[in-house]
Amino acid sequence: MGTKQLSDSVDQADVTRADSLAREIFTDIANKWALLIIEAIGASTLRFSELRDEVDGISHKMLTQNLRMLERNGLIERTVHPTVPPRVEYTLTEPGQALRVTIDGMCDWTHRYIGHIEQARDSFEARKQ
Repeated sequence: MGTKQLSDSVDQADVTRADSLAREIFTDIANKWALLIIEAIGASTLRFSELRDEVDGISHKMLTQNLRMLERNGLIERTVHPTVPPRVEYTLTEPGQALRVTIDGMCDWTHRYIGHIEQARDSFEARKQ
């Protein structure tokens, strides 16, 4: 998706509008990899390989794409240290830290209701048979 100009900030902030910047941002960050990367970085600074180890199951390509997207949206800061080979580190920005609070809430919700969801799924599957 291309970058949008904020000609009408009310319309651009409306997530229900398909052409809004808010919808574009929401689409970017509302994916499992972005959420897991933000949660993994947390309050620390991590290198690419450390992130890959923290986010079980993510491919090199998906990690690269999501890190670029998060950097583009100003949620992470990428620092390249001039060494051989270059050392690259990722840290959450202030908006990234603010989003992490929401993600922490989602994690808490999951822990609180996982038993309920498991029961509902089992019940649903039993009814289908």
